[in-house]
Order: sequence, then C-alpha cells, then structure tokens
Amino acid sequence: MDRKQIAGNLAAFGAYTIFGLNIVFCKDIANSSVVAPLPLFTMRAVSAAALFWLLSLFLPKEKVALRDLPLIALASFVGLLVPQLTFLKAITIATPIDTSIISTLTPVFTMFIAAIALKEPITLKKAGGVALSLAGVLLLIFNSVRATGAVDHTSPLGIALLLLNALSFASYLGIFRPLISRYSVVTFMKWMFLFSALFSLPVSIKGLLAVNYAAIPAKVLLEIGFLVFFATFVAYFLIPLGQKNVRPTIVSMYSYLQPVIAAAVAVAIGMDSFTWQKALAALLVITGVVIVNRSRAAESYR
Repeated sequence: MDRKQIAGNLAAFGAYTIFGLNIVFCKDIANSSVVAPLPLFTMRAVSAAALFWLLSLFLPKEKVALRDLPLIALASFVGLLVPQLTFLKAITIATPIDTSIISTLTPVFTMFIAAIALKEPITLKKAGGVALSLAGVLLLIFNSVRATGAVDHTSPLGIALLLLNALSFASYLGIFRPLISRYSVVTFMKWMFLFSALFSLPVSIKGLLAVNYAAIPAKVLLEIGFLVFFATFVAYFLIPLGQKNVRPTIVSMYSYLQPVIAAAVAVAIGMDSFTWQKALAALLVITGVVIVNRSRAAESYR
C-alpha cells in the first residue's frame, strides 16, 4: 500500500468516525432543545463557508465558470440543505442507533440514481442486496410502531426523514459527480456552503436571534463546536480526499463504522439500547449494502 492509499484510507476512516460521533452529539443537542434544527444548520453552513473561504486564501486561485454557479447552487440544495435539515429534524424523533443504521443505505440509493442518470444495469445480485436492506428498514419500522411511547422510540416520521436524507445525498453524489470532479475540494466546498448559508440565513435569522446563547450548557456548546468544525469542515474535506486516493467501494465500506461507533457511544452513555431486533435490522441493512457494493466493484473490472 503506497502513501496515497494510506492517506485515502485514513481520510475515510477519520471522516466516518466523525460522522458516527456526530449522530450521538446531534441527538444530545436535540434533547437539550436550545437550538432548533434550521438555526443549527445555518450555524454550520456559515461557519463552514467562512473556514473554506479562509483556507482558499492560502491555496492557488481557482476560477469557477459562471455557467457552473447555478449548478453548484442546485447541488448545495440537494447535497447539503435537504440532507442536513432532514437529519437534524429526524434526530429529534429517532434514536442514534436507528439513525446510524439507515444512514448506511446511501450507497443503495446511489445505485438507483446511477441506474437512472447513467444507465447502469441493475443485476439480480444488486436487487437481492436491496431486498435485504429493505427488509432491515421494514423491521425497524415495525418495531418503531410497536414501541410507541418507549424512551428508545423512533417514530415512523423519523425513519421517513432519514430515508429522504439518504436519498437526497445519493442524488447529489449520482447527479453532480461530473461537476464535483471539475474543481478542487476547497473550491467546490466553499461555494457549496456559501450557497447553503444564503439559502438558510433569511429564514433562520429570527431563530438565531432568539437563542439564549448565555444559557447553553458548556457540554452542548462543545458538541455544537464539534458539529460545526469536525463534522462539517473537517469531514467534508476528508471524504473527497479519500475518494481521490482509494476505490469508491473501499470508501463506502468505511460508512459501516457509523452504526458501530454510534451504537457503542450511545449505549455506553445510556442514550440508547441495543436490542436483538436492532441487531438483526443492522445485519440485514449492512449485508444488503455489502452485496450491492461488491456487485458494483465486480462490474468495474469487466
């Protein structure tokens, strides 16, 4: 394994470790009820935009074609605004473990988007993998309905929002891949987060001003800081770095760290419980995604 491959694997490992911790921290922020989802997203978008634009000052200048700016704005809406808002709202009505399990479905949705946009064939093996993952999601939904009123309850609406989250981010990856490849990570992300900030700021300014910042507990402030800096700026820098140095299938395999890390931390601090139904659902979802990824990897060598 050469240096680039090592760097790519470390980048992917670091990014998905951050995402796993982020699920637990976002749940704790939601439980504190100090910041609503939309203002929290705006904090994230504004801070990340500022950091990426600041970083770009120390790198070679890269001009973005005027015709690409509307496309980047649309990519920002599909790949940042919708996924993050649905996630931040869903985490208020979903448990960390269920959230992390459903998050692994993004590669499956990406396969369907690629089939439509890029005419990639859906094989029997892919269909079988999708069926297994779907069975896992249905098991989560079934147990969510039965668990109404429980402390570790995920509502069906929460699952629907998480599925929309995965679908929107998969659409971003599948549709805007040619656009993403035209520019460096920093250049593309500074425009992505700038547009996200511009989209959300006008409708969240009232909520931002209403927050009693002095009353926010120190622990929640640290969690918001982690969300803004690590889960946004650092993670969104590491993912493209991993994609450039190792095969996409390897990068996607690191996404399975999310449920492991989120479950371990959530159970350790008493935020969630790990039942046999959740274990079976996780096994079905992850096995299905692995089958889909292996099918795609095999086709790439034909």
